Amino acid sequence: MTGWRGWAGALLGVAATTVVFAFFAELRPGFVWLGAVAMAPWLAAVDRAPSARRALALGTLLSVTFTALVFGWFPGAIAAYSHAPAWLCWGVFLLIAPVLELQFLTAAWIRWYARRKVGTDSRLAWVPPVLTALVYVGTEWFTPKLFAETLGHGLYASELLRQGADVAGAPGLTLGLLFVNECFVAVGQGLVARRGLKPVPLVLALVLTLVGFGYGAVRLGQVRAAVRSAPALVVGAVQANITNIEKRAAEEGTYEVVRDILDTHYAMSDALLRSGPLDLLVWPETVYPTTFGTPKSEDGGALDEEIRAWVAERGVPLVFGTYDLEGEREFNAAMFLGPSATGELAQAAYRKTMLFPLTEWVPDAVDSPALRAWMPWTGRWKRGPGPRMVDFRLNGGRVLKVAPLICYEALFPNYVAAEVRQGAELLLTLSNDSWFSGTPAPRLHLMHAAFRSIETRTAQVRVTNSGVSAFIDPAGTWTSEMQDNQRSSVVMRVPAAERLHSLAGAWGDWLGPVALVLSVVLGVWLRRRV
Repeated sequence: MTGWRGWAGALLGVAATTVVFAFFAELRPGFVWLGAVAMAPWLAAVDRAPSARRALALGTLLSVTFTALVFGWFPGAIAAYSHAPAWLCWGVFLLIAPVLELQFLTAAWIRWYARRKVGTDSRLAWVPPVLTALVYVGTEWFTPKLFAETLGHGLYASELLRQGADVAGAPGLTLGLLFVNECFVAVGQGLVARRGLKPVPLVLALVLTLVGFGYGAVRLGQVRAAVRSAPALVVGAVQANITNIEKRAAEEGTYEVVRDILDTHYAMSDALLRSGPLDLLVWPETVYPTTFGTPKSEDGGALDEEIRAWVAERGVPLVFGTYDLEGEREFNAAMFLGPSATGELAQAAYRKTMLFPLTEWVPDAVDSPALRAWMPWTGRWKRGPGPRMVDFRLNGGRVLKVAPLICYEALFPNYVAAEVRQGAELLLTLSNDSWFSGTPAPRLHLMHAAFRSIETRTAQVRVTNSGVSAFIDPAGTWTSEMQDNQRSSVVMRVPAAERLHSLAGAWGDWLGPVALVLSVVLGVWLRRRV
């Protein structure tokens, strides 16, 4: 189909998929079914593309509309952080959208290519849909995605369907959804061509759906049976909702702001301790916004000693976000303060490795005085050594094996799986989502964290400065939730549980590279056969 009618139909397909994506991304149970048809209008539009250029144009357009509608909160947040004009942030964000969502372009091109090679050969009708799905998932694996999002994340709203993530992570759910979408595309195309209702695609869609729900039901039952009712760990989590620290420090003075932060956390923690005994206290990322243990001033040294004395006096171990210094290298860190084997106060630091580009970290290869002058808001932290489990001694001599995660690190399945494989029994996430308060971002970040618990079948304590803090069980269900932009504290009771093994926990994000290899093999086979 060519001419303006062809373009009108193609644009309608892009618009329909974009709108459905927007609803599906809200993670509401009533919208889960939209995942089965979200891609169908766009896939059908690509099938009608008369040229590779048209197919790539449809992929590019969807990458832009998807980015604008689903992540439209991001440019405003960056503008507020960097003080750059909003129009500039929007312009750059949409300009790089085809790179961030490259899977739409590669899937569109390979689909057009496969359709052209297969032609009217009904024996090979399965090749374009399968190749499209494999290239889509494979591309997402190697694309530098800021938010590590994928279509399968929308299935979080279904307690049963999300359990499938312990096989191949959220990308595995994406692959299943793409195949179901292909079934509905085939049915729709048959009806439009007046060839009647095709039963095979409908049966296949039904089978895939039943497999997803059936596996989820079985696996959920196993998880519930493995979790005991008695708590193995009692954690006090503090979400003080103290934000705009840099602005306040410029106006009130750094010491005064730090003083207010500490006094608030002391008071909220003492209130938790009065409610009952705790095994552990947790404060969020960078709650102590200076170096700990290597003070930069006399006041800083005094505050360090004050925190140590407070922990020793209360007799409860504390984990909190701070900075760690080694020579001239500064790290975003989680500090562990607790009893040692000799009874004295011991200190251990975990250094954040996965840093958000530019705002937290600038690669040495591009770092320069000119860049810093042009973008003075760029971060100066250095990357930590990688996934690391921390053995943290609690009162009574018990050693808790913790997989620490700081903010952005919760988005990376391989990173989390590597920590759990070291023997961790608890995921402990400290985060600062205040830059995105009032947007969908805090809840989306929580959803990502929940997938890490599903994939590794490991409970998680997540504490943020402004929300959303929560306890996440091995089935990915969050409880003890403290809402966005709320000052609150809560006691999280982590139940004892038998270790359940999973493929995603053992192999991490394995599906992406496998899909990429299979797509290359299938593509070469198609080229030689046809």
